Amino acid sequence: MSETESPASGGSPAGAAGSLVAHRVEGAGDPVVLLNGGMMSMAAWEPIAGPLSRGRTVVRLDFRGQLLTRGLSPNGLTGHADDVARLLDHLRIPSAHVVGTSYGAEVGLLLSARHPRRVRSLAAIAAVDAVDDAMRAGVAAMRAACRAAVAGGPREPVYDLIAEHAFSDAWAREHAAELAARRAAVSMLPVAWFEGLDSLLATLEDLDLTEALPLVSCPVLVVLAGEDRTMPRARTEALARGLRGARLLEVPGAGHAFVAERPLAVVQILTQFLSSIDAAAAPAAPVEEP
Repeated sequence: MSETESPASGGSPAGAAGSLVAHRVEGAGDPVVLLNGGMMSMAAWEPIAGPLSRGRTVVRLDFRGQLLTRGLSPNGLTGHADDVARLLDHLRIPSAHVVGTSYGAEVGLLLSARHPRRVRSLAAIAAVDAVDDAMRAGVAAMRAACRAAVAGGPREPVYDLIAEHAFSDAWAREHAAELAARRAAVSMLPVAWFEGLDSLLATLEDLDLTEALPLVSCPVLVVLAGEDRTMPRARTEALARGLRGARLLEVPGAGHAFVAERPLAVVQILTQFLSSIDAAAAPAAPVEEP
């Protein structure tokens, strides 16, 4: 198994103009790209990337504005999608299976629409086709907390809002100590992280991918978390309806942060989905003449 990790390209700081986003590559085989949620970094995929890399090449990255890629995307979600395509060019990967959660799923949808030949399949976890009023209000509250932190105010309210909406009630009760530790860790992050998160959230305020969805031609699995309090159920269901031939899978009891709550379940779902794509692409066995 090979593994490489690059915080930058060509010696330039990750996120600088003309550079690649920070990324990590491990394993060997058919490539799978994992796209972060807005508050994630590539390290959060470890419980999922490890098992997937046994038999596949797994690519992880931090979007511009996330922890390891400095700078902000000049073109929002579209810019992030183009960054992923540029990274695939650099890695000499003609096409890949793409897995995105939350923000990363929205980027994956745009990547599939803008660069259809680069995406063999897409698993969109906890995603929507467009924001509604409740989601827009949540984004505004989170942005306000980020801006207050950047201005020198307390940073803990940012994580409090994340925890309030990201996790299922049962998981939060069982992992109270872990959540407290994460809250403390977030309070120690650099100001640039809060600036980056604010910029990522800004692209969601008027999110509407309905015109892009008909351009997505690859097989798509839409995963709906049964207790998602961030992405409205109606909008996730509308996403599945707007994608030709998409399969909608609901996971009862899962919160928005499904990939963090149940990584082994995510691995199982992805393994089954990717195996079905592989089987469909396999050449038919020759028919022997009697």
